[in-house]
Amino acid sequence: MQNYQQALHDADVVCQNKPLWPKGHYVKAKALYGLGRTEEALKEFLYCVALNPEWSSMKKEAQKIMCEMFFPAFENVHDSLTAPFCNRPSNTRLKPVFLSSINARSTVEDGSNAGLKTPSQESDFLRNTDSSASHPALDLYCEDNKKSLGAILSSLPGDNLKRKLSSDLKDLQSLDVPNKIPKKGLSSILVEASDFECSLCMRLFYEPVTTPCGHTFCLKCLERCLDHNPYCPLCKEKLSEFLASRTYKKTVLTEELIVRYLPEELSERKKIYEEEMKELSNLNKDVPIFVCTMAFPTIPCPLHVFEPRYRLMIRRCMETGTKQFGMCLADELKGFADYGCMLEIRDVKFFPDGRSVVDTVGVRRFRVLSHGQRDGYNTANIEYLEDKKVEGPEYEELVCLHNSVYDQAVAWFTSLKDDMKAQILSHFGSMPGKEPEPQSNPSGPAWHWWLLAVLPLENKAQLAILAMTTLKERLIAIRRVLIFVTHKRSR
Repeated sequence: MQNYQQALHDADVVCQNKPLWPKGHYVKAKALYGLGRTEEALKEFLYCVALNPEWSSMKKEAQKIMCEMFFPAFENVHDSLTAPFCNRPSNTRLKPVFLSSINARSTVEDGSNAGLKTPSQESDFLRNTDSSASHPALDLYCEDNKKSLGAILSSLPGDNLKRKLSSDLKDLQSLDVPNKIPKKGLSSILVEASDFECSLCMRLFYEPVTTPCGHTFCLKCLERCLDHNPYCPLCKEKLSEFLASRTYKKTVLTEELIVRYLPEELSERKKIYEEEMKELSNLNKDVPIFVCTMAFPTIPCPLHVFEPRYRLMIRRCMETGTKQFGMCLADELKGFADYGCMLEIRDVKFFPDGRSVVDTVGVRRFRVLSHGQRDGYNTANIEYLEDKKVEGPEYEELVCLHNSVYDQAVAWFTSLKDDMKAQILSHFGSMPGKEPEPQSNPSGPAWHWWLLAVLPLENKAQLAILAMTTLKERLIAIRRVLIFVTHKRSR
């Protein structure tokens, strides 16, 4: 009936009344195993072996649990995506890389034991393993897992029982494959770089991650595939929840095997990756360009990202740590305009289908020197724009112009209808205050960029003002627009 909790309660009563009855400990062990309490279950199976050394099936049960402890079948999967071990279908079982190279194939018997070996299969597996051969996975787990039995034995009550258990466990320990593993001369014979190749990039795994369906890829390779659709690249199992959580965790065993047995190949792979990241981090050459709308320094620019090329672009901006990319208007001839604004990512919210909402804010203006492309999205070599500063009488004239245009801007905004003001405020926020020093920012005061963003201007007119390299020119242009819209409203 699989009512393991009640079975455990009944078995506890039996074991208290008949502590030396092997069958009682057997029932308790099966109940504990059903509840997922593996180490406690192993201890009870060992009681059975100690009480009845001729009970061979108990040795096989204990051996099966030790195999599971030594060679765990699951690792690094998000809790919300991992069903209980005994209830998971076989097609969602995570298989470490090394299992494909040894004779350990899963047999599905029924719903409660999907993907698990029978005791006889486990025993055959250990007996058929060549004791003169070795395997990196077993070598890696040899020392740590060997301590588990000692810890369990030390927790058992009674010296006589401990001695009896230790004696009866000799047969089991003779099947302990890790004890027979040589530690030298391994990598050159059994470990090849091709055994640890990503099936997507055909290179050595770098930051390997395993999907819930049991396939391992480089983290960046998997993410790039998920940019296009939320399915496993190999078996096409849906990965929407996995994609939404974005809690990728490294497959520790695979990574440690590579570190231990393929250090030279890993060093070369890491060098290639670092070169790629360095190239992607350059904010002057081959800068990623989002071709969409107008953006201005200091002004928020929320984006809805759904195209695969821009998903890749945004992710790379986050991975490199720059968190920046350029925003330009589209151009029919060149692809995108010759002037734009750098945006800085403040936050990204992901959705199960791979889309994301990206919260950005304008940082610096730039001029495009050359147009290019990388992996589907646009890039550009750029130079940044800064205002030419003035001094003396020109500066005094600039301050007067600055104060005058600011007052005009406040008067215009105040004259707007309440519903229009509410829309502007909800999208762009409040108008920034007047700065005491107009030239303190290389791009000029924040309030005039806010005003340029909310004024009813065509994008081409906004772009022309964005490209100006003196604050005086921009303020004069904005004043003309304010005069025009004020006269138009008064008619």
